[in-house]
Amino acid sequence: MTDRPTSIRYRALTWLMLAAALAYLCRNAVSVAESTIREDLGLSLEQSGWFMGAFFWTYAVCQVPSGWFSERVGTRIALTVFALAWSVATFGIGLAPGFWLLIVAQMLMGVAQAGIFPASCNSIGHWMPLAQRSLACGILAAGMQIGAILASGLTGELMAPFGWRWVFIGFAFPGIAWAFGYVLRFRDRPEQDARTNSAELALIHAGREDEVAEQENDVGELNELMAIARSPMMWLLCGQQVCRAAGYMFFASWFPTFLQTTRGVSVKESGYLQGLVLGGTLLGGILGGMLTDWIWRRTGSLRISRSGVGAASLGGCAILILGAWFVESTWGAVTLLSIGGLLAAIAGPCAIAATIDIGGPRVPQVFGLMNMCGNLAAASCPILVGRLFEWTENWNLVLLLFAGVYFAGAMCWIFVNPRKGVAAE
Repeated sequence: MTDRPTSIRYRALTWLMLAAALAYLCRNAVSVAESTIREDLGLSLEQSGWFMGAFFWTYAVCQVPSGWFSERVGTRIALTVFALAWSVATFGIGLAPGFWLLIVAQMLMGVAQAGIFPASCNSIGHWMPLAQRSLACGILAAGMQIGAILASGLTGELMAPFGWRWVFIGFAFPGIAWAFGYVLRFRDRPEQDARTNSAELALIHAGREDEVAEQENDVGELNELMAIARSPMMWLLCGQQVCRAAGYMFFASWFPTFLQTTRGVSVKESGYLQGLVLGGTLLGGILGGMLTDWIWRRTGSLRISRSGVGAASLGGCAILILGAWFVESTWGAVTLLSIGGLLAAIAGPCAIAATIDIGGPRVPQVFGLMNMCGNLAAASCPILVGRLFEWTENWNLVLLLFAGVYFAGAMCWIFVNPRKGVAAE
């Protein structure tokens, strides 16, 4: 009798999803607490923009080095180190007495969290069958949004009785607990885990003969990385990531303050309304993974299931944000933006899956380059939005701007071909 496949791959995916959730819990708590921290420490709007954006500068710059580190030591060791480091950084935010130590703590958190998703993306490539890969990417993206939603809801609730400093100190401990459990239970590849039976291994490896072949050649790693960076396919992936990251960052940074300033809502209410928009991105991540895998199984086309879904979802998001530009009602605008966030998030699993499809043996580096470009845009976004509001005091212009940004992302997706390996180009 043939053994039924074990389900160890889902346990491995759960560890990765929890890492994403805890990382986003720590990073997104800053946006809800921003106005309180700014008032308590006497910061200007521009200083607050630098504070919220500081994370993304080091996060972006360290994407490729941390991807290289993850490839060398393995996801198990790399994510353990990253989790301990971001927990220390979160603790540091709670203790920071002024602007510059806030900046240092945010930059340290950026370094610590830079390697999470290149490493996780690589592990998904090892652990998940091709037919379930996009869903796994969607679950990973959902973990990000679970953490962001928890940050939106819990931060406002906990700040009232405990104050913002104790909130950040408290948020540091779950990552430490996760790191100790993870290093004991996780393995980098299914072949290394004795609990994975032969039937599950066969299921994981099924269909991989059609993937982009691993380019084993004598080209040095630096030359190979430069070749990847020059690839037009890489530019298109980076372009869509820039647009998605910049749009998302507005909702993850200035959006609560925008609601507090223009709609007169409380800090707690702004956190819940931000959570509603992020709830759309949570649902979109899961739906995006399911939809992408379903289309791939029906059509056998990576281009339709990746590029087609990405272009349609970002185009729809642009239309809804443009619609919110005309709506004066707070709930009406937030509802449109939440649906738009859902559509934009559908493109997330497409992007992660595409890096696995085209990355060959260099998935962490390909994902790292893509994510680096996106996070450079995310780092700039809080500063530019803060300055734009100071100049114009018109948030409607921000919505109009991001409608255009998402439309540009849709155009990038139209020309992405996941069947082409970037190194092969």
